[in-house]
Amino acid sequence: MQDITSTGIYGTPPAELAEAPAGSIQFSPLIPGSRRLEDQAEGSLTDMVVLAPPGTVERRYTAALALRALAPGGALTILAPKDKGGSRLAKELKAFGCEVGEISRRHYRICSCTRPAELAGIEEALAVGAPRFDDRLGSWTQPGVFSWNRLDPGSDLLGRNLPALSGRGADFGCGIGILSRIILSSPKVSHLAMLDIDRRATEMAARNVEDARAEIRWADLRSGVRVAGLDFVVTNPPFHDGGAEDQNLGQSFIRRAAESLRSGGVLWLVANRHLPYEGVLKPLFKRVTLKAEASGYKVYEAQK
Repeated sequence: MQDITSTGIYGTPPAELAEAPAGSIQFSPLIPGSRRLEDQAEGSLTDMVVLAPPGTVERRYTAALALRALAPGGALTILAPKDKGGSRLAKELKAFGCEVGEISRRHYRICSCTRPAELAGIEEALAVGAPRFDDRLGSWTQPGVFSWNRLDPGSDLLGRNLPALSGRGADFGCGIGILSRIILSSPKVSHLAMLDIDRRATEMAARNVEDARAEIRWADLRSGVRVAGLDFVVTNPPFHDGGAEDQNLGQSFIRRAAESLRSGGVLWLVANRHLPYEGVLKPLFKRVTLKAEASGYKVYEAQK
């Protein structure tokens, strides 16, 4: 008989709104080292606390995974800001066959329910949120990953302006590998470290980039990931954290690139036109050149 004693948590919900018991297993794909909720045995958890993702498909997929992992009668607490899916949580849980209690606090909707003996609509939600091959992208992708169902215009602009690179380099925030494939089209590239904070992105990148020169790593660049002596870094850095604009994210990518490059190495960066990255680039690089500007984006080449 299976020993059902574990509790789980997905993401980092505000502790004052929903605190998971000490020792809970972290399942967020955005926290490196976390477990895969997809792999958790059905009916193996007693409790689960979920900070729900904002995207509808990803949110329903995550809720379905959480409910599947709970034992019948196990408790689920799931919450989200009202304007980022919270207002729809109760309806979505009821569609899975749950009886839902709901409260509002600090602009969040917090829903609680127990896992019913029989769930409804779980398989459909799991199928819709699962990895799939996108013919338009020519790539494997998954809902929730950055620009999962369209070619990001910033990455497109950067990819069209990249020269044939050479030596050892990195793709910071590689996503599903769109830019990495362009980088690796140059036979002079000897090694490419592909790093992303999203586990799902690295899993899709592993399907999309089948090249012995590529090393794919699930990692948070802000936490001291060590790569050094690089000839080049390519990046389309994020500038949103939890849905809110955070310019410090892109700035931290620039600083990490400067630390990772050898003297004379180059950074290729794309950014939204309104982001003030020049002030961070110029003190760290001896030459900063605007190489392209279109559709609200700008591409820089910066030499260490």
